[in-house]
Amino acid sequence: MKILVLNCGSSSIKYKLYNMDDESVLAQGGVERIGLDNAFIKVKLDNDEKKQIMADLPTHKEGVALVFKVLLDPKIGALKSLDEIDAVGHRVVQGGDIFEKSCIVTPEVEKGIEDLIDLAPVHNAGHLRGIKAVDALMPDVPQVTVFDNAFHSTMPDYAYLYAIPYELYKKYHVRRYGFHGTSHRYVSHRVCEYLGVDINNTKIISCHIGNGASVAAIKNGKVVDTSMGLTPLAGLMMGSRSGDIDPSAVTYLMEKLDKKPQEMADWLNKECGVLGITGISSDMREIESADREGNKLARLALKMYSYRIKKYIGSYAAAMGGVDIIVWTAGVGENQEGMRFDSCDGLEFLGIKMDRERNHCRGIEQVLSAEDSKVKVVLIPTDEEIVIARDTKALVEGKNM
Repeated sequence: MKILVLNCGSSSIKYKLYNMDDESVLAQGGVERIGLDNAFIKVKLDNDEKKQIMADLPTHKEGVALVFKVLLDPKIGALKSLDEIDAVGHRVVQGGDIFEKSCIVTPEVEKGIEDLIDLAPVHNAGHLRGIKAVDALMPDVPQVTVFDNAFHSTMPDYAYLYAIPYELYKKYHVRRYGFHGTSHRYVSHRVCEYLGVDINNTKIISCHIGNGASVAAIKNGKVVDTSMGLTPLAGLMMGSRSGDIDPSAVTYLMEKLDKKPQEMADWLNKECGVLGITGISSDMREIESADREGNKLARLALKMYSYRIKKYIGSYAAAMGGVDIIVWTAGVGENQEGMRFDSCDGLEFLGIKMDRERNHCRGIEQVLSAEDSKVKVVLIPTDEEIVIARDTKALVEGKNM
């Protein structure tokens, strides 16, 4: 079975084509700048080189059509016919409290995703455009949606509710949803396989630390809390997102900066976080470089960044009554050893003891903690696309999720 996985953003499409017989990747790449000038597709070739092709892409339909065209290209493609694609799996960021597991796309599912656009206007609108583009180009091919917040649907109400009038939750669905669920799901299961332990009898703190970042508390295979909230803005300090902030500080700054609600939301998402503190970049690699050169604001940002992760690790250990495994993943979590070490430093009272030599690694599955550490600290590279492909295969084959 061959499955195409699509992750459609507001102006982009990332794709991977899998042969599910052995879960090998047959093709991958991404379309950028849909609806803008100088749109293009970047294709990753077998030798890890990348080929970029410019194109006129006014909508997602043309973007998806270009993906299909590249997949069929006799020189750089992987298919002889689109009939070889058995199903298409989509990442959808916001399933709200309507979708608590992956499902086959139907008109009702499309309507549900549309109804949730208010909760994730940029993301869900893009996902829906991608689904409709496949509808138009390959109407007979089954599609599956895998919701980014579905893994967090096991949170108890006392963890996901905000302390606002309850009727506002019922009317407007205002609650903590959490995101990066597909990644947290993958690494929490994979780390247990890697260590040879039973996920159903294990307390895990999963740290998905990238430009966007979140932490999840996973007790016996089920999420009991997570750091992101109604939107991906809450929780940790991130590349350009503020993370947790006093709501009164937001309204105060709205007055001082003369910003309307959407302008303020954009500012908190795009101009704060590491970028806002340093004025340098939202890229942690550039911040670490500036720190090595003696930039004091870069040093401050790194301290703030790791301190907030440390606080969430401590609070989630308390929420679960302990922790057995801490797993690091995503771009920063997989590649920046200093951040991992600093975030765990001082948590010896929880049974966490890092090993500097083991921690000196990037992007590989590896135990990072000392041999005598009571808590295993492990690096597991994430693979959200294979989770989507597996769910798609299972649902198309009629298996229950």
